[in-house]
Amino acid sequence: MSIAVAMARHIFGLKQGVSGNICYHDEQTIVYPAGANCILFNIDQKSQKFIAGTPGSEGMTALTVSPNRRYVAIAEKGEKPVITIYDLHSLRKRKVLSSSEFVKSNEYVSLAFSPDSKYLVAQSGKPDYTLLYWTWEKSKVMAVQKTSNPNTNAPVYQVSFNPQDNTQLCVVGNGIFKHFRYHEGALKPFLNFQKMEAHNYLCHAWVSDERVVVGTDTGHLFLFEQGEAKNEFNPVQHKDEKKTGDEDADSLATIIPQVTAIVAYSKGFACACGPGTVHLYEKTDDKEYFKKTREIKIPPDSNSADPTSAQKQIITCLTVSPSEETLVASTNHSQLYYITLPSADLGRSDGDQIYFETLAQSFHNGQVLGLDVCIRKPLIATCSSDKSVRIWNYETCNLELYREFPEEALSIALHPSGLYILVGFSDKLRLMNLLIDDIRTFKEFPMRTCKECAFSNGGHLFAAVTSNIIQIFSTTTFESVSNLKGHSGRVKAITWFPDDSKIVSCGMDGAVYEWDPYSGKRTGDCVLKSCSYYGVATSPDGKNTFAVGSDKTLKEITLAEANILRQVETQETILSSIAMSHSGRMLFCGTTKGTLWSMKFPLNVPGEWTEHQGHGAAITKMKISYDDQYLITVAEDASIILWKIQDKDGRGLKRDKDFGWAEEILITKSDLEEKNTMMADLKTRVEELKSENEYQLRLKDMSYNDKIKELTEKFIQEMEALKTKNQVLKTEKDKEEMKHEEEMQEIMEKHAKETQDMESANNQKLMLEYEKFQEMQSKMMKMQEEYERQLIEKEESKQRDMERQTEYYETKLQEMTAKLEQANDESREQNKEYEETKKQIEEDSDREILDIKNNYEIQLRREREENIKLKGETGIMKKKFISQQREIDDHKEEINRFKSEVSKLNGEKEKMKKDIQGLRKEIVERDDTIQDKEKRIYDLKKKNQELEKFKFVLDYKIKELKKQIEPRENDIKQMKDQIQEMESELERFHKQNTQLELSIKELTQKLKATDKEMHLEREKVHDIKAKLKQFKTDLHNCVGYIQDPKMLKETIKALYAKHVRDDITESASVDADIQKEYSRQREHLERSVASLRKKLAKDSEIHRADNVRIMQENVSLIKEINDLRRELKIARTQIHDLEAALGMHSKKNKNDTAAVAAFSSKGPSALMQSEMEEKNKIIDMQKLEIKRLRMEITDIEMGSRPPSSQRLPPVQPAIESVG
Repeated sequence: MSIAVAMARHIFGLKQGVSGNICYHDEQTIVYPAGANCILFNIDQKSQKFIAGTPGSEGMTALTVSPNRRYVAIAEKGEKPVITIYDLHSLRKRKVLSSSEFVKSNEYVSLAFSPDSKYLVAQSGKPDYTLLYWTWEKSKVMAVQKTSNPNTNAPVYQVSFNPQDNTQLCVVGNGIFKHFRYHEGALKPFLNFQKMEAHNYLCHAWVSDERVVVGTDTGHLFLFEQGEAKNEFNPVQHKDEKKTGDEDADSLATIIPQVTAIVAYSKGFACACGPGTVHLYEKTDDKEYFKKTREIKIPPDSNSADPTSAQKQIITCLTVSPSEETLVASTNHSQLYYITLPSADLGRSDGDQIYFETLAQSFHNGQVLGLDVCIRKPLIATCSSDKSVRIWNYETCNLELYREFPEEALSIALHPSGLYILVGFSDKLRLMNLLIDDIRTFKEFPMRTCKECAFSNGGHLFAAVTSNIIQIFSTTTFESVSNLKGHSGRVKAITWFPDDSKIVSCGMDGAVYEWDPYSGKRTGDCVLKSCSYYGVATSPDGKNTFAVGSDKTLKEITLAEANILRQVETQETILSSIAMSHSGRMLFCGTTKGTLWSMKFPLNVPGEWTEHQGHGAAITKMKISYDDQYLITVAEDASIILWKIQDKDGRGLKRDKDFGWAEEILITKSDLEEKNTMMADLKTRVEELKSENEYQLRLKDMSYNDKIKELTEKFIQEMEALKTKNQVLKTEKDKEEMKHEEEMQEIMEKHAKETQDMESANNQKLMLEYEKFQEMQSKMMKMQEEYERQLIEKEESKQRDMERQTEYYETKLQEMTAKLEQANDESREQNKEYEETKKQIEEDSDREILDIKNNYEIQLRREREENIKLKGETGIMKKKFISQQREIDDHKEEINRFKSEVSKLNGEKEKMKKDIQGLRKEIVERDDTIQDKEKRIYDLKKKNQELEKFKFVLDYKIKELKKQIEPRENDIKQMKDQIQEMESELERFHKQNTQLELSIKELTQKLKATDKEMHLEREKVHDIKAKLKQFKTDLHNCVGYIQDPKMLKETIKALYAKHVRDDITESASVDADIQKEYSRQREHLERSVASLRKKLAKDSEIHRADNVRIMQENVSLIKEINDLRRELKIARTQIHDLEAALGMHSKKNKNDTAAVAAFSSKGPSALMQSEMEEKNKIIDMQKLEIKRLRMEITDIEMGSRPPSSQRLPPVQPAIESVG
């Protein structure tokens, strides 16, 4: 007995109605909700990770990812709305935020993280629309604020943080556009917005730290800057103007577009306005701030009966990737689209309409009504209330095929071969072919509203349900095999036995029947009228049947005996579907809450199960793949979940690896011919394009070569002009240096005279200040005498006040002592009264007890009742006694209080003593004031010293002027250093050129040696030719004696003696060796020449790049020189102002400053130009040397090679003739 394990592998779907339902985690991963899960989908790898929802919640309502891309916050609906924060790296729960004491609503409509990801703001829904400001790491609510208008209670849609400020928030809603700032533990509204017409603001986005773009339900965009409306945009205005007079324009005019989503990025922002359209706005420099640049639309759906229906979707959310490469959009039909923004920019330049692309695959957007799994292929077939039929591959997790029909598909069944599907529509039941790229009908059956259908495991039969009748058809003849009648209510589920011998059905009438599909007879039943069954499953052997229904139980039934074996209670949870594995070891159930239950099997009472969070609504269908590896569930929330399942021991049906999945596909003959013709046309087109491209490339090469020639000529001309400029600037620089030295000497002499004049003037001022100091000292003495007299008067007045205070407090003491004595007397009297009352009570009680004793013996029954009354009276007396004791305690407390008052009075006495001490301290403070006056005198002395320092101020100003000149000199030094660096680079190039020259010289010497060897070889060849001619003549003479054998023999001997020597074999071998060596040397030289060519080409490219770089550095240096000239002009004006302050307005000084400025502006440029001239000369020398080397190489290549040695004509015919 074990509970099977189920893990979600892939989820197809997108949850609608979630605020911010699409976000980016990183460049490859997006976050979106599906079912009761939050999905992290990797776009490149097509893989998913899951964050399960909170058990018991009613679904997600809002989602947001932190700016640092580390956390995700998920808001879930419920009796108490909850916000859960997860770590996106570890997928672990970090915090759970709940605030039922602040929020009356059961949901949050919008969430937002602060720019530093430390704070979270949450906007609740109706009825209160409360805004909460959290420090989520501490789970602490920092501030609470009502955001809706109290009179209208209008809805609030979105909240966000300022991207640069943690404390600033923006909230929009119906007639609501507010800014809040967190300050001193509260959210306070700020920014006084100008009065304007109220709009229904649906969304907004921050385009900077001061500007917010807001969209309305009338299709208008408002740009606010610090509360002031700066601009208004109408994204669809231009489009409507263009289409006036057209029918489509009239239809579009009737629909008022709404701005449903806005997202900002660095270049501007994107907004969704109108059906299926996103408008891109980019920043501009003019007053409009933003300009519309492009429209992006959802593409038409070719697989739909109405292709334009996809373009009518409303985009609800937009997000941009972290690198701003991709824009992703989600729609109200649960679809995801994306576009790369650089491609949108390219489309803008082309002028073509840009369309989104589907992200991953399209999903269902309505309740999934039908589900089936194929046996021979890894395929799933689903149909939905969105009128679409979709074929999914559960191994690759892709959508293989889909098609939308004009009417709603109610049920679906997939043939075991994976080539056909059976779809039930409201009017007919259609059998369709699954082609390579289409779904086509080839047989229709007149069955209305078929809500359940299923192929047999062998595929030769199929069952279809209409209301309460089950019809069995043959898939080969399409004839009706049997009709199964017996249910009085609608049939909810049917299933075939593994061997197709039986079929089991369950219905709303509380009946579970087992049928023979061939005879149409009922072989087993179990009826329970109190239960409406929703799902049924059978064990592999067919003995046991499992059913779930409205009575919140799971039943194990033996239909042959019509007996319920076990009935497992499900704890107030309704099970909506059930599935049994083909191995018979795993049992799964789906609930109306959307959770999956993995039951402990075999069943026991009470049942045990494991609950898995999956869908956000009731599970409608469940199927297990033939190999027991996957469980597929579909639900009312339009989601499809693929679960990986295995039992506790990890066992399952092992699929034969050799017997793989079927790969056959269906294609019509006409489609195949069309594709072949299309391929042939495309091939011819590709060949034509290749030839066209080659021709275009040649033309471009020609044009580029012409341009390169023109540029080289221009470059040479500019270089010559720069050389001439260099020389001119150098001469000017020398002249300016001479002028500057002369002017500096004059300025120094003038400065010395001015310092002497300033010293004499300062001495006179010092004398005047000393006289003022003596006057101040005499005044100080008078002030001191007056303060001493006032001190004496103050002491006398203080003594009088002290005497008065002592008399007053003594009288008060006497009064308080008298009151104390009175209180003591009163307490004594109260004690006496208490004792007397106590005695009286004791006497009364004794008398009553005696009376009771006497009467008790006479009237026993009556006395019992009276005894009860007396007990009550005694209780009252006890209470009185306790109250008296309390009064005594109160009197004691009053006595203690009086004692404390006495102690207080004593404390006041001590305070008076302290006051006396304080007065003494005041005397000391007065002494301190006298010391302060003395300090003031000391300060006056300091001022006198400052006056003495005044004479140094002018010296300081002169130093500042020098400091202003020093940075200019530093800049000149830096420029010189740069020139030195360039010189070092030129030296390095020169060294490289010398090395190249040496290598070229070596090669030329080698070439000369080879030339000599070639001449020698030619002479040898010439000698051999002469010998050959002589040999031919002698041989010719021999042939003349061919009729005379004796003479022929003698002439041949003479010929042999003349031409044949002993060392002929050796010479032949030597000649062969020489030939080999010659060929080897020749190959080596050819290789070296080729490598030299390559090296020269590389060096020429390097030199060309260096020249261009040097030119660029020259340009930058000239710019820096111009900047320095401007700075010198500014410095000149400052010097002029200082001279005006010092009274230096002579013409000579003006000339001096002008000369200094001219020198500082022209000096460095002339020096740099001279250095550049030298470097250009070196470059020209290098170019000439390279040209010379190239000429030599071409001469070597074009030079005539020695002719190859000719072979002698064969001698064999002559010998044969002799023989």
